[in-house]
Amino acid sequence: MSVTVEDLRGIELFDGVPDEQLAAWADAAQERRLDPGEETLHHDRLTHFTLLLEGRLDGYVNRDGREEWDHTHVAPTFLGAIIALTQEPARVSIRAAEPCRVATIEPEAFKRLLFDTPVAFQRVMRTFRPVFSRFEAADAQREKLAALGQMSAGLAHELNNPAAAARRSALAMSQALDTLSTVIRHFVDSGVEREEAAKLVELHAQAVERAKAAAPLDAMAAADAEDAVGALLERHGIADAWELAEPLVAANLDEDWFERVSALAGPATPAAVRWVATSLTARSLAEDLCDSTNRMTKLVQAIKAYTYMDQDGLQEIDVHEGLESTLVMLHHKLKHTHIQVEKRYAEQLPRVCVYGSELNQVWTNLLDNAIDALGEQGTITIGTAPWHENGVEITISDDGPGIEADVQRRVFEPFFTTKSVGSGTGLGLDAVRRIIRDRHHGDILLASQPGHTTFTVRLPRAPRKG
Repeated sequence: MSVTVEDLRGIELFDGVPDEQLAAWADAAQERRLDPGEETLHHDRLTHFTLLLEGRLDGYVNRDGREEWDHTHVAPTFLGAIIALTQEPARVSIRAAEPCRVATIEPEAFKRLLFDTPVAFQRVMRTFRPVFSRFEAADAQREKLAALGQMSAGLAHELNNPAAAARRSALAMSQALDTLSTVIRHFVDSGVEREEAAKLVELHAQAVERAKAAAPLDAMAAADAEDAVGALLERHGIADAWELAEPLVAANLDEDWFERVSALAGPATPAAVRWVATSLTARSLAEDLCDSTNRMTKLVQAIKAYTYMDQDGLQEIDVHEGLESTLVMLHHKLKHTHIQVEKRYAEQLPRVCVYGSELNQVWTNLLDNAIDALGEQGTITIGTAPWHENGVEITISDDGPGIEADVQRRVFEPFFTTKSVGSGTGLGLDAVRRIIRDRHHGDILLASQPGHTTFTVRLPRAPRKG
């Protein structure tokens, strides 16, 4: 059974098309019957223009190696127009959900017929925008979620380190305080007179001051000093000398100091030394705890600055702050490499009015791409400079392998990617282009050759109104 004009008449695409033009379409169409589950279109393959005359087709999208249901076509309708016109691989697979009757037209014949049928041409053109917008929105959301997942994992790791360190310090400090309570009680019960006790307090204060001023020793020197101090403590009958040696060495306490403590404390010398050593340890733990919580606070501040939390719309910002918070967010990727980041920031850079969180997405994308391009080692250079009537220019460069000329011409295209299937959508640099050009009325440029790739972003003082 061949395709007839009456078969085509029920399809919206052909409303108002004269019979003589429809006859040409019918002559070019090849009829096909599909059983349930049979495929008429496969993702990543070129395909024909398809007319669904009877039945129902389901569309599936391949996302990160998994096939997911996406949409349904119910007869009478058409599909595959964009693919046939652009000759780009399909982004979906189409299979029969029930017995179907379809007709296919080869791409070249479809183009000729479409251009000869103005009414149908206009209808096909109107389908482009919503279809692309739907795929673009879905992929943009997926890419944001994937990026958020990666960044969240990195931040969780970054926060876990200081949090774990803080927990260890707090636990050790609790143990140190318990020890202090015990040794001080023993010290008091030993019968040390008030005058000697006052002098021991002075020696304790001296030890604290020495600890503050002491320069750190290298590992070998510290080990030798701890051995010497441990032997000295053992001569004074102090048990667990190896536990006490480390804080005493860090405070640069010499033999003369120990002899003065021994002379004043007498039989309570072990308690006196343990008192000083434990006090020094507790102070060191307090510093570690403060350092850990400061690191967590800085990370939280960076997250808040990166997302512009509680701020909507345009904000007047210092571009350097956004670049710095983005580097903090990407630290988890950089710290396991030998990549160096050089900053060439202008001293007097104008503040600009921008959509802050969107702009930080630009820095994230460009820096993340530079890290991926370098792999394990290389240099990323970030530069800033004033540009054109209170605007700013930002350059992000790397000394990686460069981008091939034919790829450079396409990197800002929607859906273009050099990554393997399931590894990327190609939306990254297209999103960058739209944020810079469409949202901020700026410009983004690319220059690349082996050993030097630079993305240049230019932003006006503020986006144009309207």
